[in-house]
Amino acid sequence: MAPARAHHLLACLLASALLAAATPVTGGGLMTDQLEVLFGQTQLLNDSNGDQTIALTLDREMGSAFKSKTSYLFARIDMDIKLVADDSAGTVTTIYLISEKDWNTHDEIDLEFLGNVTGQPYTLHTNIFANGEGGREVQYRLWFDPTQDFHTYSVIWNPDEILILVDNMPIRQFKNHLDSGVPFPIYQPMRLFGCLWDADDWATEGGRIKTDWSQAPFVAYFRNYTADGCVPSSYAWVCGQGPASSSDWFDRGLDDVKQQQQLREAQDKYMIYNYCNDPERFPDGYPKECGLQ
Repeated sequence: MAPARAHHLLACLLASALLAAATPVTGGGLMTDQLEVLFGQTQLLNDSNGDQTIALTLDREMGSAFKSKTSYLFARIDMDIKLVADDSAGTVTTIYLISEKDWNTHDEIDLEFLGNVTGQPYTLHTNIFANGEGGREVQYRLWFDPTQDFHTYSVIWNPDEILILVDNMPIRQFKNHLDSGVPFPIYQPMRLFGCLWDADDWATEGGRIKTDWSQAPFVAYFRNYTADGCVPSSYAWVCGQGPASSSDWFDRGLDDVKQQQQLREAQDKYMIYNYCNDPERFPDGYPKECGLQ
């Protein structure tokens, strides 16, 4: 069964609320134009080309986090990430979109990377909340070493579906079945957060392997953040105004045969848990969306 997370992302959200006066990342470039630090020992690295990388750090005292300066109502989000190397057991590196009003009716799209002991593969844990209803966990074993180089992780959220992609390959699709009574995030804007935090009560082998603090500080790297979405104006939500705007993410789903094949391959080869195939959790029948295409 997928690990239960009683307080998972609340750890990042509560810490950010307590440190609301934290100083935004300073400097030029697209990353700092769009993202700001929330808390922790977050570093801003600049290379000789002027490109920026955000390094999130975790030690015994605190994790670290950033957020987007803009909320979106539908978007395509892309981020390059290089995960914590070596013994990362107990740590979780995450990017997620979340609404920021009533927690009981919140919407959320999670990509959480669960650390492991040296030499073991990372697990990508995904979940989707709509109108406060979650429990839609699907997990994958990454088919490459995500600590050796940057890889691109993407979320496409439009009125028809949510797609999660790795290096532009779709691995998860969640369709809008509101007309069948299945909640879908369609009314609330969401903001992107990135966070590195300690979750050794559940993250690695269900909490059996704890964080080895002798390996600290743990560091994860983020770069090349792009967001193309619908943003608030003085009178409405305006879509397609970004510098690299394309309507493909908004108007089209997986109508490409190659991408449909990639999605099936990811599910067949790399998926290790799907809530729609867990009879222990749902002895009286699976959630309604599990039987819908």
